[in-house]
Amino acid sequence: MSTVNDTKCKSAVFLLTGIPGQEYVHLWISIPFCFMYLISILGNSVILFIIKTDPSLHEPMYIFLSMLAVTDVGLSIATIPTILGIFLFNSREISFDACFVQLFFIHSLQFIESSMLFLMAFDRFVAICYPLRYASILTRQRIAKMGFLFVLRGLAIVFPIPFLLKRFQYCRANILSHSYCLHQDVIKMACSDITFNSTYGLVVTLLTVGLDSLFIFLSYVMILKAVLSLASHMECLRALNTCVSHLCAILLFYTPEIGLSVLHRFGKGSSPLFQILLGYIYLLVPPLINPVVYSVKSKHLRERIIRVFIK
Repeated sequence: MSTVNDTKCKSAVFLLTGIPGQEYVHLWISIPFCFMYLISILGNSVILFIIKTDPSLHEPMYIFLSMLAVTDVGLSIATIPTILGIFLFNSREISFDACFVQLFFIHSLQFIESSMLFLMAFDRFVAICYPLRYASILTRQRIAKMGFLFVLRGLAIVFPIPFLLKRFQYCRANILSHSYCLHQDVIKMACSDITFNSTYGLVVTLLTVGLDSLFIFLSYVMILKAVLSLASHMECLRALNTCVSHLCAILLFYTPEIGLSVLHRFGKGSSPLFQILLGYIYLLVPPLINPVVYSVKSKHLRERIIRVFIK
């Protein structure tokens, strides 16, 4: 009996999950995922190309947008390969090391994306509340420093997690509930005491996503206060219109992020299918929709994209 347990503990792979009970249509389900992957990569790449090649778009708002686009491309590259591997080839196995590397990049990029959304909220706050000082506050050097610091923060706080996970023995079924690896999913497979890992994950999330969302909320409170003080109704609408695309990006990111975190920690009786679908929305929809929203709502960006494709 002990030999069986030892062998089970030494299992070196996790099993990823597609959509349970729908295995017979996995090949068909892979088609929309392939399209989502291609559109995400293409859409964000187009935005990066347009911003890089057009000097008139080298403004703080578009620089922050390009940072968001790079993060979205990274998230798509980190996530989609294992998803397509399951649906196209039924390749469910992933080694511990590969799983830990994937979750490192997924969580790092998620925290970086949260930071980018905060920086974009700060950009709108300065533009609306201090328009005359906008150029002097958000200089390129300052933008580069802020971007670097938040990227470093995202990488540094997730860096210990793979090493913390490697300490554990995994002697359960090792079947993960998603098509990719997440920290909160992997630690459930451990046979050891996971209190520290669970607490660390919660504290890190509160200090990054929690603080970012709080500062975003405060930024918009100040923006709303400044906008309501404008005498002209048209000026008020024009100022709010510059925030619409950013508000859409915030809702797309934070709604499934918070929902999935709550389900993993407290939703023991929740539907597994709902959790899986929310997991796909959580990682795949923001990189897909963000470039569409910004291309539609930003007149300058839309005109440049149309001009490039007409040429």
